[in-house]
Amino acid sequence: MIEPDTGNSFDPKNVQGNILRGYHYARVRHLVLEVVDAASARRWLGQSANGNGDAPPITNEEEWVIKPVSCFNLGFTYIGLKALGVPKNSLASFTTEFKAGMTDRSIKINDVGESAPENWAAPFDTPDRVHLIASIYADETQELDRVTSRVSEGLGGKAFAILGKHDGWNFDTDHVHFGYRDSMSQPRFIGVHDPDSYPDKQPLVPIGSMLIGYPTEYQNIRYAVPQPDVLGRDGAFNAFRILKQDCEAFENYLDTAADGLLHDPLGDELLPPGSEAKFGPDTSRHAALREFVAAKMCGRWRNGVPLELSPDTPNPSEPVSGTDYDYGDDVRCPYGAHMRRCNPRGSTIVQRAARHTRRLVRRGYPYGGRYDPARPDDEERGLLGNFICASLAGQFEALMCDWLNLGLQDPRITGSNDPLLGANEPETSWFAIPLKSGREIKLRDFPRFVTVRGGAYTFLASIPAIRHIANLKG
Repeated sequence: MIEPDTGNSFDPKNVQGNILRGYHYARVRHLVLEVVDAASARRWLGQSANGNGDAPPITNEEEWVIKPVSCFNLGFTYIGLKALGVPKNSLASFTTEFKAGMTDRSIKINDVGESAPENWAAPFDTPDRVHLIASIYADETQELDRVTSRVSEGLGGKAFAILGKHDGWNFDTDHVHFGYRDSMSQPRFIGVHDPDSYPDKQPLVPIGSMLIGYPTEYQNIRYAVPQPDVLGRDGAFNAFRILKQDCEAFENYLDTAADGLLHDPLGDELLPPGSEAKFGPDTSRHAALREFVAAKMCGRWRNGVPLELSPDTPNPSEPVSGTDYDYGDDVRCPYGAHMRRCNPRGSTIVQRAARHTRRLVRRGYPYGGRYDPARPDDEERGLLGNFICASLAGQFEALMCDWLNLGLQDPRITGSNDPLLGANEPETSWFAIPLKSGREIKLRDFPRFVTVRGGAYTFLASIPAIRHIANLKG
């Protein structure tokens, strides 16, 4: 294992789990908690941090010898820290965006229109009551229920009120409702991951990109530690998001785009006649064009194969890596594709110094039943997402504002929004697919496929920090 160049000793026992290494359970449950009695809540937190008493023990970042039956973690909102009695001078040392909260930063991250906070579902429509988000990971629903009871019944039920419960599940092994395989490319950290075990053209990431108090990619720069040091060090920030996916609208748009390309000469350049055989022996030309559009919008085929390594078919003759590549010409993977906008890798961008510095750890689970395009229904489905970083402003918000919704990393897409996650409207949306001839297909008139149903900025405090909060008086 590589020794981390941290400048400070890093102890995984101090760090909450699921930040640097993922859990990979079949199910998750996020509980939205309100502090009812601060003294009882602090006592409960002490039990959780120390692994004794009524509270479920918090899982840390230590490597497992035997996988536990479940894992448990806590995120604190700014209002929640205040409700728990964290002193004013400590509260003041947190960053502006965390103190403001996701609701007040909605314009910055393009939570507008249907995604605006005034349209969010309970309890996120009353953000002052959202104090903690407790996350339970397990393979069985019965285990989620067991741990939920330990939260609700702890200390006689005096500590917290459960305002909301959000369940997610891996219904098809890392696929999401739009049909794409997800979570393939995550940051790999210096001193935590062995690069030979995770081949990737991207450089290993300093842990200071996710944990506060350590060196970052920026020379001689660390993110400020909230005070006292025990409260802020080894913590991370998280943007918890409930993202509704309009599967019917997405599948309908693929139909519409394929219909147009069937009658457009540029469609023959994108998919030369007869090439649909590369998609499978019984694949129609229309079906192949649908998958081409879906792949170009994302940057991968829906089975996870990167366009950069297999630009003409989701079924390459030889297996290809899902992570070990970089972007070359734009004909393979369009410069406006979702994956390329979110993570430009080594490709040239206007904000060159930023291309590796806005990486996020993404931990997400689909919610709602599996979508069947042959039988559309009204069930709400989407993604329960955690977007983890050391700086909400410098990483999450910058990515959401500059890259996903303005296209500021490349002049060719400036003024457009991400085709999958962007705040699109049919009147103004567009997405360009460059062709080998130098011409391009320009898709237009697509709606916003993903809307925000709720969320909160939380602080994933270290285990010592939670003990510190537990020992506060007053």
